[in-house]
Order: sequence, then C-alpha cells, then structure tokens
Amino acid sequence: MFVWREDGKGLKYFEIEEFVSFGIKALFTSRLGGVSKGDYTGLNLGLHTGDNPESVLTNRRLIAEAAGFDYRDFVAGEQVHGCDLYLVDEADKGRGALAYNDSIPGIDGLITAARGVPLISFYADCVPLFVMEPSKGVVALAHAGWKGTVKKIAQKTIIRMKEIYGVRTKDCWAAIGPSISRDHYEVDQPVIDHFKMAFSYWRELVVDRGKGYYLLDLKLANMLLFKEAGLPEEQIIVSEFCTFKDQQYFYSYRREMGKTGRMASIICR
Repeated sequence: MFVWREDGKGLKYFEIEEFVSFGIKALFTSRLGGVSKGDYTGLNLGLHTGDNPESVLTNRRLIAEAAGFDYRDFVAGEQVHGCDLYLVDEADKGRGALAYNDSIPGIDGLITAARGVPLISFYADCVPLFVMEPSKGVVALAHAGWKGTVKKIAQKTIIRMKEIYGVRTKDCWAAIGPSISRDHYEVDQPVIDHFKMAFSYWRELVVDRGKGYYLLDLKLANMLLFKEAGLPEEQIIVSEFCTFKDQQYFYSYRREMGKTGRMASIICR
C-alpha cells in the first residue's frame, strides 16, 4: 500500500510498501514541503508549470535527498498524453532533470533494467502508474490521463517489458497512485465515445449525469487494464486518495483551472 513518509522538515511523500519490500524505491510526492510560492506553494516538481525554475530545482533536490537520490540523475519524458514508451539506460541519466526541454521527447512511459537510474514523471490529476518485475529487476512509470488510458498505456507497458526483458506477467506488480477520483472527474460525450470504442465494459467505468456528461473512473479503467494484461489482482495496488478532493495534500489541474504545481512519481532499482 501507499504509506506516508516524512523527512522531518515538513516534506511528506508516499512510499509503496510492496515495492520497497523487493528492494525497489517507489514513491509519490505530495505538495507538502518545498520552497515554491503563490499558485505553486509547496513541493512543485514540474519545470513546465510557470513556476520559478530555481524553486522547482530546489524542490527536486529536496525530494531526491529525502529518498536517497541525486536529483541531477532523474530521467523524465516530455509527457504528451500519448502511449509511447522509452527504454532508459545508464547513458540517459539526467535527461529532463534540470530543464524541461531536455526531457525525452514524445514519451509518456519509461522502462529500465538499469540499476541506480531514477525515473520520474509528473502529475496534477492524471493517473500515475508504477510497474515492477523484481526477479528481473525491471521497473517502469507511465503517465495515464484519459487519452493515455484509452490508448492502453498500462497494457503496452507490460507488453514492452515482456518483449524486451522477458518478464512474466504473473511476476509483475503494479501500483496506481493518487489521481482524480470518479466523483470529481466529469467528462463530456466525445470523451466517452473514445471509451466506448476502447472498452467493451465502458459502462462499468462511468456514471451517467445526463445531458451528455459522465463521471469517469480512470483508476478503475487502469486497474482493469492491468488485470487484462495478466497481473494477479492482489498484485495491483490502488491508492484511494483523490488529487481534486484532498486539496491539503495535492495539486489539481482541474481544481485550480490549470495554474498549479505538479507532484511526481519516482521509481529506481
């Protein structure tokens, strides 16, 4: 499960206990701690938000120190709400760590078997996906908004790990981090039309509000995608926190109408 950790200076984040038990560092940050001000107050980790870049880099250093990393080693994708994946190796260390325009372009998922290479991805309502196969030492992060979910980035991550590293799905673990919950994620008919085409069970994912509007459950959609990929349900960990509702802990793009900071998922073997 996702459990709170604190550095003693006000910085709070989650660790995923099951991942840690296999020697994999896996965490999701909150907005608590950090040096950002104004709309970004707290531990904003997104360099693409309009915040002071020096504040963001200080925040990255603080969370890296708390977790035992060097923030200059982080590897980040551009995050374009797609489903493309990138295989990270030792030579990629630092891509996107200090400047957004140095991120790996066009990428929403990162996979690595390299030891000591911390992957990082950024969120303010979208769904953070963590994957590990501990026996082969393969870890991954994927960024799944509604577009990435419809494009089944969760399953594509598992498929790529199988193709490249020969992992077995029954040995994989997945975690779905804090994100916007169904009760606060209203979408219109065109979005639901995409889900109708992608999911035969789309009705399980929505509550019809009438007049062409629906509440959409992205966490459930991604959990079912992992199950379809062959992961045992008991090896899929889902956070109950909602980034929209739990304002004291998280930034929310929807709640703040676009002007806000970013939390981060981080994983490293």
